[in-house]
Amino acid sequence: QVQLAESGGGLVQAGGSLRLSCAASGIIFSMHAMAWYRQAPGKQRELVAVVTSGGSRNYADSVKGRFSISRDNAKNTVLLQMNSLKPEDTAVYYCNAHCSSIAAGKISDLEVWGQGTLVTVSS
Repeated sequence: QVQLAESGGGLVQAGGSLRLSCAASGIIFSMHAMAWYRQAPGKQRELVAVVTSGGSRNYADSVKGRFSISRDNAKNTVLLQMNSLKPEDTAVYYCNAHCSSIAAGKISDLEVWGQGTLVTVSS
C-alpha cells in the first residue's frame, strides 16, 4: 500500500504565505506525476498544480505567479509554496500521486490521494 501524508495547512491572513508538504510512503517502484488539488465548500475538486517526474510544472490560472510546486524524487515528497494568499484560496488541499507499486501481488500503476489539509485565508 502507498500512503500520502500531508502537512502545513492552517489559518493565515490574506497576503500571507503557507507551505504544504506531502510525503509518500510504502513500496514505490517509481513515482510519476505528483499534484495538489483543492476543494472549497460547495465546489468541485480542482487541480491546483502538477509536477511530472521530469520536472515539468503546470498551474491553474487562478494560482499562477503566486503558488510554486516542487518535488524531491529521492524522498518521494512534493511541496506547494503558496504566497499572496487570497480568501478564495480557502479550501481543503489534497495531495495526489501516480506511482508504480505492488497491488494484489503484481506491479501496478496506482493513483493515490492524501487525506487533505485545510487552508483558511481570512480577509
